[in-house]
Amino acid sequence: MTLKECYQAMDASYDEVISRLRSERMVQKFALKFLNDGSYQLLISSMEEGNCEEAFRAAHTIKGVCQNLAFTHLAQSSSALTEALRSGMSPEAPGLLEKVKADYQRTVSAIQEFQASL
Repeated sequence: MTLKECYQAMDASYDEVISRLRSERMVQKFALKFLNDGSYQLLISSMEEGNCEEAFRAAHTIKGVCQNLAFTHLAQSSSALTEALRSGMSPEAPGLLEKVKADYQRTVSAIQEFQASL
């Protein structure tokens, strides 16, 4: 699997990230580092504990990283969750978390498949 195919598998914007980071080597480096980022686990545990402040921070971090890497769907869902948590735990936050979980799994699965092909 190529890096471009990885982006296609997660329905992300390869052209956007290349225009931003300028080289496939840099994109690959940061995409693979995403697998070790602890923000997603922090988001999940914070939501389970009802810690809205930590959940907001984690969702915001995920949103920023995903926008920089052009992980389109995860950037959008984490952005929606970030806004739902901005002023406290909103009623729609749990449903938005489910969308983040699905998008995260799709993104991570594509990156892991890419990683396995290296």
